[in-house]
Amino acid sequence: MDSKYGLETHMRLLLAFIAVPLIEIGLFIRVGDYIGLWPTLIIVLLTAVVGTSLVRSQGIQTLAKLQNSFLTMQNPVEPLAHGAMILFAGALLLTPGFFTDFVGILLLMPQFRSFAMRQLKSRMKVNEFNFNHSEKQRSDDVIDGSFDDITPKNGPSGWTKD
Repeated sequence: MDSKYGLETHMRLLLAFIAVPLIEIGLFIRVGDYIGLWPTLIIVLLTAVVGTSLVRSQGIQTLAKLQNSFLTMQNPVEPLAHGAMILFAGALLLTPGFFTDFVGILLLMPQFRSFAMRQLKSRMKVNEFNFNHSEKQRSDDVIDGSFDDITPKNGPSGWTKD
């Protein structure tokens, strides 16, 4: 890994950790001024509850797709990536704030997740997932294995009664 790349990544993370709370505080102040304290707090709580429900249902669907990809010996990268984005969306929706809620809701939209995956794929090298699945290897009556004979050469050890 190039040290410049590492420094750029750290700077972007630092900027995000500074910018996101500042954006959230600004939005809380603006929205609270406009609609009041209690409606603002109720909206934040509702997005957490509704978001948790959506994350759960979409997570279950994505887990089923992941299991199906393993059963049919297909590439599991897409359901895994969708699952990771749904998990991240859940964390964002549970974090109090309007900006994080907005990003979390975006990540719960399958179309946005697909768009985000295309963007990520264009920026990284992805290794292919490949099963070697010939019919000969899938026979259920053959178990391939090896063994070592561990029978004592001098008779029983004395630990057990024969």
